Amino acid sequence: MRERKGNKSLENIRHTLAHLLASTVLEKHPKTKLGIGPTIENGFYYDFDLKESLTPEDLPMLEKRMRELIKQDLKVTGSKVTTIAARKLFKDQPYKLDLIKDFVKEKKQLTVYKLGDIFSDLCKGGHVKGTKEIDLDAFKLTHLAGAYWKGDENNTQLQRVYGVAFASRKELDEYLVQVAEAERRDHKKLGAELELFMFHHTSPGMPYWLPKGVILYNELVRFWREEHSKRSYQEIVSPMLNKKELYITSGHYDHYWPEMFVANMEDGEEYGVKAMNCPNAMVVFDSKPRSYRDFPFKLSDTDSLHRYERSGVLNGLLRVREFRQDDAHVFVSEEQIESEYEEIFKIIERFYSIFDMKYEFRLGTRPQSFMGDVKTWNAAEKILEGVLKKSGKKYFILKGDGAFYGPKVDILMKDAIGREWQMGTIQLDFQQPKRFKLKYVAKDGKEKTPIVIHRVIYGSLERFIGILIEHYAGAFPLWISPVQARVIAIGEKFQGYAQKITDELKAADLRVELAEANETLGKRIREAETQKIPYILIVGDKEEQAGTVAVRKRGKGDLGTTTISSLIKSLQEEITKHN
Repeated sequence: MRERKGNKSLENIRHTLAHLLASTVLEKHPKTKLGIGPTIENGFYYDFDLKESLTPEDLPMLEKRMRELIKQDLKVTGSKVTTIAARKLFKDQPYKLDLIKDFVKEKKQLTVYKLGDIFSDLCKGGHVKGTKEIDLDAFKLTHLAGAYWKGDENNTQLQRVYGVAFASRKELDEYLVQVAEAERRDHKKLGAELELFMFHHTSPGMPYWLPKGVILYNELVRFWREEHSKRSYQEIVSPMLNKKELYITSGHYDHYWPEMFVANMEDGEEYGVKAMNCPNAMVVFDSKPRSYRDFPFKLSDTDSLHRYERSGVLNGLLRVREFRQDDAHVFVSEEQIESEYEEIFKIIERFYSIFDMKYEFRLGTRPQSFMGDVKTWNAAEKILEGVLKKSGKKYFILKGDGAFYGPKVDILMKDAIGREWQMGTIQLDFQQPKRFKLKYVAKDGKEKTPIVIHRVIYGSLERFIGILIEHYAGAFPLWISPVQARVIAIGEKFQGYAQKITDELKAADLRVELAEANETLGKRIREAETQKIPYILIVGDKEEQAGTVAVRKRGKGDLGTTTISSLIKSLQEEITKHN
């Protein structure tokens, strides 16, 4: 067992840099109202309310001044303060006064940290002891953004300055290279270029899947269905709208209702637009008597779900309001938990290995807001920890990160450029079956309450595809490529032969396009390469006479000529090998 811990020294550096940034902005713009300045992954930010907004051109100037302050080896000291003293100190800072009011209500100790004698901030720490601990060349202010105070759209919009910071210049340079590569792979840009999906202002956070994107989407779902059918999963479809009472029973009303789209009907009934599938799976289980002989009872579905994500957090396919999950709910007896988790781990390995994705697990334990009793939670966490140890896979523990109804194991994947993403999750639920009063007849003839394993492997298909686009930089494996080959005739007079090849490949269930002969050969080849099509098939007089095609493979260049039958066989073998 291990618990992942952050680098405290680096966190302290980043936190101090946030204060240095704030002091520098305040120095240049004395009437600035300060928001908050926390550390984040890879760096820090600070929010400001300014009369005149900062521009990207201001960032190098702010950086330069921050370095000048660092060289002064300013000491950083913290002390506890009373509410009266804090209000006096920040009397001209309305956002700080707002925070003080919140902290007093929550009975939190107020602390103030001073940066030399030039800047003071309401802050819990930690920080470096002196600014010379900060490498002058290991941080950079990166960009500006808007941010509502406390994340509430009804509040004032502040200007946020982001920065990144590391322990050394080498680490910073490596990170900036990764950022540049990430921009090249940005799924929003590639999604538009490859004509996979689009968004429209009339349905924010809800993607339109274009024809090529639908092919990719359907191939992933097809593979999912085939693999789960082999393992005795039974697919269901359940209602999109459900009365509030269903979510009261499941516990989601108390824990999730504000995140759901809600429909209030004229007859006074209140409905929730489905944001999760588990309550409906409970209803299906309860629709007829069940026996231990049915176990493990596996229900799967890929229904559309809707969650009211705030507009400020929407991010292409990675954070959406409408999505589908490769969901499943497995009903088991307590003695079947371990073996079923082991089976699910095999499914995970099958799915992630096919995409060349390395992954590890994260165990999330009991959160502050939870259903049920501590004893049951402790038992469930112990079971999952045992399963993880037995799996031999790398894992760590994140305390308090479980679902409100049970502990969970999350799948963390590293993509082609080393970024970590949370993908699927496997949650152990002792609570919802009790709330729905679910029963099954055990071996001894007595009625018992089942346990439910909630699990998704892809996770959200939208998010998975967004990550997949970036993982492959849009150059998908043959089996999921929306267009697997494009046929290009050297000239107009060979277009008939090109059409014949196209028809034969389509008859073999291959996804093929025929390029129009209205541009130069070079331009048509470049366009196919830009579209990241795996195979380009070129035909002219020689190929027509011999009944062959000239083959170019993405990333490998010319492969020479081959017969149509040999080409079809090799493409089908490649698809089968990777599927």
